[in-house]
Formats: sequence, C-alpha cells, structure tokens
Amino acid sequence: MSLNAQLVALLTLSRKELQRVLRIWVQTIVPPAVTMTLYFIIFGNLIGRRIGQMEGFDYMAYIAPGLIMMSVITNSYGNVVSSFFSAKYNRHLEEMLVSPMSSWAIIFGHVIGGVLRGLIVGLVVTVVAMFFTKLQIHNLLVAISVVILTAIVFSLGGLLNAIFATKFDDVSIIPSFVLAPLTYLGGVFYSVSLLPEMAQKASLLNPILYMVNAFRYGMLGVSDINIGQAYGIIAIFVVGLFGLAIGLITRGVGIRS
Repeated sequence: MSLNAQLVALLTLSRKELQRVLRIWVQTIVPPAVTMTLYFIIFGNLIGRRIGQMEGFDYMAYIAPGLIMMSVITNSYGNVVSSFFSAKYNRHLEEMLVSPMSSWAIIFGHVIGGVLRGLIVGLVVTVVAMFFTKLQIHNLLVAISVVILTAIVFSLGGLLNAIFATKFDDVSIIPSFVLAPLTYLGGVFYSVSLLPEMAQKASLLNPILYMVNAFRYGMLGVSDINIGQAYGIIAIFVVGLFGLAIGLITRGVGIRS
C-alpha cells in the first residue's frame, strides 16, 4: 500500500473519530465542562478564598492550568480507550487489520481522535475558567506543545488499555484506580513545595506532575519542575508508548483471537 493510500486511510479514520466526538457532543464535551465548572466553584471560589495566594498568584488562577490539563488528560485517554475497545468488541477492527492499512496508520488515526477531543474539551474548560479568573499566557509555544504532547501520551495510554481489555469493566479500571489518583496527586491543586521532603521525592515519580507543571509554566511562568526535564519525560513516554503500541498491534496481541 503506497504512502498516499496510507495517508488517505489515516485521514479517513481520523475524520471518523472526530465525527464520533462531535456527533455525541452531549456525552463527550458537555460533562467535562460541567465537572470542571464545579471544581472552579468548590475548590477555586469557596476553598480558594481561605487559601489566598499560591506561588504569588490567586488560588483560582493557580489551579486553572491544572484543571485544564486534567480535562485534556482524562478526555484524550477516555476517547481512545472507548473507541478502540468498541471497534475490537464489535469486530470491525478486524477489517482494518486484514486491509493493507499499516499499524502506524491505525494507531495515529485513533490517537488523532483522542488528541482532538482532548484539545476541544481543554478549550471549552479554558473558556469556563475565564468566567472565574483572569487567564494569562507566559509562553504560548510551551503551553500549546505541552498540551498536544500530553494528549498524545494519554491517547496512546488509552489505546494500550483497550488492547489488553477483554471486557467493558477493564476499560474503567485504569482511569479509576490509576489515572485519577495520579492526576489528583500531580500538582493540580497545590504546589509540591508545600509537601514534606519525602512526599516531594515521591511526587517526582508521577509523570503527570511534569505535564501539569510544564503547562502551568506556559500559562503563569511558575513551575515546581525544570521545564527541560519535563519535556524529556513527556518525550520518553510518547516514544515508549508508541513503540509498545505498534509492537502489540503488529503481533495482534489482545486483538486476534
């Protein structure tokens, strides 16, 4: 199959994934916006008044980048894991596997869908945040690049979850028991400098901490983590997860029965 044909297949799959997100927007876009609005009201407005400032910023402004990143992470992951597992469960994924479509095109097609949903929801949450606090951009390039790379990481993570999942319950285990705790402990609502030294060192093992802080740097210009180190961690996850995904799909692990 020629490169042009592969690109056509990739664009077709990507368009199908985007249409899926937009077709059921009441399920894919509205709920995250409502959830993040509640976070802003409860944590930012009510609790934030008692906390005051953090790292020289109003608490509402400080948590806004973290909440935006949280929405990007959960929605990029959730979109791919549900879409890919549904394709596997309904057995129309097999049509792509027996076609000349390459493994990388299948992966990229689903990942693009996850990234687009993550970015759309992130943009909606950003608009919501503007009703609660004044947002600023310290470094636009850092902010945009970190959001896109993070969405890619968790889209690939959702793909891997879907590959190994054998039933619908398996799709919700990782988001509930792994992704949610790591996100809440990733510096979304606080600076890790407030933690005891031992807890600070433990937090460095959480990859989401690097992503949240890199995005916060792009927005506010403050970070608990070295930005170069954050980019390095994110790049390692992108390359590692993509390599694992393409290896599993090529061998048919969790797909071919």
